Amino acid sequence: MTRRTATLVTSIVVLVISLGLVTAFPVPFVSFSPGPVKDTLGSSKNKPVIEISGHETFPTSGQLDLTTVSVTSPDRQLTLPQAMRNWLDPHHDLFPRDIIYPPDQSADQVEQQNTAEMTGSQDSAVAAALQAAKVPFHTKVSTVADNSPAQGKLKPGDIVLAVDGQTVTQVPQVGEFVRKHKVGENVVFLIRRGTAEQTVQLKTAATPGEETRPMVGITIGVDSQVKVTVNLGQDIGGPSAGTAFALAIYDKLTPGPLLNGKHVAGTGTIDALGQVGAIGGIQQKIAGARNDGATVFLVPAPNCEAALHADVNGIQLVKISTLTDAISALQAVTSGKGAVPSCSQ
Repeated sequence: MTRRTATLVTSIVVLVISLGLVTAFPVPFVSFSPGPVKDTLGSSKNKPVIEISGHETFPTSGQLDLTTVSVTSPDRQLTLPQAMRNWLDPHHDLFPRDIIYPPDQSADQVEQQNTAEMTGSQDSAVAAALQAAKVPFHTKVSTVADNSPAQGKLKPGDIVLAVDGQTVTQVPQVGEFVRKHKVGENVVFLIRRGTAEQTVQLKTAATPGEETRPMVGITIGVDSQVKVTVNLGQDIGGPSAGTAFALAIYDKLTPGPLLNGKHVAGTGTIDALGQVGAIGGIQQKIAGARNDGATVFLVPAPNCEAALHADVNGIQLVKISTLTDAISALQAVTSGKGAVPSCSQ
């Protein structure tokens, strides 16, 4: 073997070994791809996805999909070729692994957090939907933050009857009454715990990051005879299905089908006031909705710019900021009357 041949063979062997090492070692990224969709007006495992008791319900028509993103599982790591394939696919995306799976959290902790966020989104969806449907309810304490003025004085489940002597009839009023005070001033809650009423005085504290904004450290929900059960098991986590849940609950609680037979999909977090928030993976969610046959997609306003980079042929992007926006937009879409807010260049 000549020196030239030996050098060539050695170079090829080194190249093959290098390529083998490159393809075997993981890269610090996870992939986002279109995930499964679920019709919130349909059924799952022979049960309605949304079950309502304690109030009259009405027939619905059409399909209202919540959308999801499939993410590389915590116990799996991408190799460089796999990452490159995802990067080249217009319906996939790559994100740094540490952003999705923080190094200081185990896979079980991430799953528990996603489950908690899903439960919270369902509670907020119920509150928002009941208000939109004008169904009577009581305002209650949902959570109490650690190291807050309310810790040890208010409890989850306490019914808030009044704040500073003013009767509470809507979820937003509790925050509005608290914010009439300055940081450090006293605010008085009249609550019902069990069957007994009691007065609780709290000293407001500064909201983290907003030193002049007073808070007492609670979140507010609703207590109602209307009971809503979401039958999805543990298959879907996170808060981004909140808007779809709220629309489905509203549609079932109000006469006349909201969708009028149309196939609609959407996404967005929601709070108890009906405010719709931004989510991740908007392009993958639109792709999943198109694949399932949806012709209308509800997009949180902050996600509109990113949504326009998706393949939107054949699907109408409707911009929403609140649950009321979404209801009005769907009524305009199904009736053909009125302006429909859209994501546009």
